[in-house]
Amino acid sequence: MSQPDQPPPWMKYVLLAAGGYNLVWGAAAILAPAAMLAWLQVESTQPALVFWQCIGMLVAVYGFGYLIAASDPYRHWPLVLVGLIGKILGPIGFLFALSAGTLPSSFGWLNLTNDLIWWTPFVMILWGAVRHLHMIDNAYELPEADDPIRELRTHDGRRLDDLASDRPQLIVFLRHAGCTFCREAAQDLGAQRSEIEAAGCGIVLVHVGQEDDPEFFSKYGLDDLPRISDPSCRLYRQFGLEIGTFSQLFGARVWARGIIAGIFGGHGLGLTRANSFQMPGIYLYHCGQILDGFQHEHASDRPLYTEFVRRNLAPVDVAVAR
Repeated sequence: MSQPDQPPPWMKYVLLAAGGYNLVWGAAAILAPAAMLAWLQVESTQPALVFWQCIGMLVAVYGFGYLIAASDPYRHWPLVLVGLIGKILGPIGFLFALSAGTLPSSFGWLNLTNDLIWWTPFVMILWGAVRHLHMIDNAYELPEADDPIRELRTHDGRRLDDLASDRPQLIVFLRHAGCTFCREAAQDLGAQRSEIEAAGCGIVLVHVGQEDDPEFFSKYGLDDLPRISDPSCRLYRQFGLEIGTFSQLFGARVWARGIIAGIFGGHGLGLTRANSFQMPGIYLYHCGQILDGFQHEHASDRPLYTEFVRRNLAPVDVAVAR
C-alpha cells in the first residue's frame, strides 16, 4: 500500500526555475526598463518607465514566493495557487488590451514565457497537493500492522469477522453520501438486495462518513443492514482501495456518467461530506478470507452486485456440498 504522496523532485526544480526566472526578469525590468520596453515596441515615456519598474518589483516578489514553495511544494501550495491565478489573469488582460489596441502583439511573447509555459506544471503541483491533503491524517499514514477489520464495529456493535463466520458477506465500500454514484449504488443495492440475500449472502456497508446516517440508508431501504463508519479509511486501505487519481475522479468518462446518473437518473449531486477522493469497491468476505473483489477503475463504475455474488458463491456451495 502506498504511503502519503510526497512531492516528486521535478516539482522542486520547476519552482526553483520559476523563482529564478522571476527574479532575473524582475531585476531586468527594474534596472533596464527602457531597453525592455524598446524590445516590446512600447514608447519609453517617464510614466511607462516607472510603471514597468513597479511591475518588475511585483514579478520579483513572486519569484521569492516560488523559491519558498520549492522547499515543500505541497505545504506551500497557496503560493503556487496565487502564482497560477496571476499567470491565468496575465494572458486574459493582454487579450483585452490587444483587442482595445492599447498593447502591441509583441507583448504576446511575454505571456508565453511568463505565464503559459507554467500552467501545466503549476496545475500538476496543485493537484498533487490536493491529493496529499486527502491522504494525511488518515489510514494512509498508519503502519501496515494496522488491523481495522478486527477493531472496527458496525453501527450495532458487531465485528465484520463475526458476521462473515455465519455466511459470506458482500462488503460494499461506498463514497460519501453527497456523491451521485454513491446514491446510485445505494439504489442498486436496494433493488438487488433480495436476490443477493436469496443467494445466501449478507451485505455490509462501509462508508467514509464521520457518523452513521440512517436517514440516507433508509431512503434506499438499507437502514437495517450492518454499517461501518470509517472516516479514516482504515478498512478501505486494508482491502486495497486507494485515493483516486484525477482521471478516476474527474475524467471525461466520469463526467459523462455523472450527467446520466445525476440528471437522467435523478440522483443529483450533494455537498461533499467526507473524503471525496476515496475510491469505492466491493468484496466477498467469508471466514476471514476475501473470496473475490472488484476495485473501481473510475468513481463512476457501476458493479452488477447480484451477478458478482452468484459467480463467486457457486464454487463455495460446491465445496460445502463435498
